[in-house]
Amino acid sequence: MIDAVNGLTSRWAGTLKGGTVFSAAGVWPLLAFLADGAAGRAREELAEALGVPAGRAAAAARELLTVLGAVDGLDSALGLWSKRSVELRPEWAAGLPAQAHGVLTGDLDADHAALDAWAARRTGGAIARMPVTLRPDSSLVLATALTVRTEWEVPFQGDLVPWADQDRAGLSRTDSDLDGVAVARTAAGAVTEARVRGTGGVDVHLLLGDEELTPGQVLGAGVGILSRAVPAVPGSRLPLGAVGPGLRIETVRTERPEPPSLTLNTVEFALAAEHDLLAHPELFGLATASDRTPGHFPGIGAGPLGLAEGRQSATAVFGAQGFRAAAVTAFAMDWLGWEPEPEHESTRAYATFDRPFGFLAVHRDTRLVLAAGWVTDPEPFREDDLPR
Repeated sequence: MIDAVNGLTSRWAGTLKGGTVFSAAGVWPLLAFLADGAAGRAREELAEALGVPAGRAAAAARELLTVLGAVDGLDSALGLWSKRSVELRPEWAAGLPAQAHGVLTGDLDADHAALDAWAARRTGGAIARMPVTLRPDSSLVLATALTVRTEWEVPFQGDLVPWADQDRAGLSRTDSDLDGVAVARTAAGAVTEARVRGTGGVDVHLLLGDEELTPGQVLGAGVGILSRAVPAVPGSRLPLGAVGPGLRIETVRTERPEPPSLTLNTVEFALAAEHDLLAHPELFGLATASDRTPGHFPGIGAGPLGLAEGRQSATAVFGAQGFRAAAVTAFAMDWLGWEPEPEHESTRAYATFDRPFGFLAVHRDTRLVLAAGWVTDPEPFREDDLPR
């Protein structure tokens, strides 16, 4: 199931253009519950996108929600809202978490206010609005909310980093873990991975590829490193010299014995993105499900429900002390019946992320990717960021 979710992360990354943030972990359980209630070709396409048989999809979604609920530093929730006129199949509704079911009253302003309040409450205010828009025909909304918070084991110091001929808000830190960096060589090119450990169960993996690599290739390599499908050589086993994108390892002479060190230079970033999931229906197995004809979801309810909208709002902030990310994903369904002399040597590594790069927020124990993104426009440099 973890590989299936991360596989969706990798495929989604292949569609990226420009700076963005997204969470396949927020989409996957919703697709799974849709698959559980779907029929015919819609069910087959959803199962293919999920990477699990449709008959196991709901159980796999519940398993994923259990995993998410156990992650230190992650808050997650699933919500279902439906009009009272929608007769849900009891067996389908029973498969969703307890206390997930709310009501759509038909008063669009009141319903929007309730959904927005849920999104804001479940993300600590990071996302203030539910990403889908209710209409008079809207009869069912299925949503997830994820919020990731982690503080760094080793904080960064403010610095200045040149980026595309501009000064940006940089971050720098040095620790003794050479294996906090690794280099993978893929058929398309090399990728340097720097792992920033959080104090809880969530780490952030920064990924810098050869300049000709696309965001999808870089992030795909990062997912491959997680699954060990793409071999990566840790820093302690790399030779001296320029050994990967942005990474150089050398020896220096010191006055006294010193342990190896890794200096990581990167940038602050704050990202916000909106994703129309139906803009890439094949990616999410929704080509047939979103064709606006009835009969695709008989397992959800007896009436003619049709998928009208699927969207995700996501944010991510990477700073000196830690990382925050949030995502709210929602599908809306319509009722289709309605319209001194140095004496020693010490090894030192320097990793510099000073051009566009990717990141993965990863649950350390399961290697599940919780959020991912591509950084093209980091925060501007501020004089008061420099240490005094």
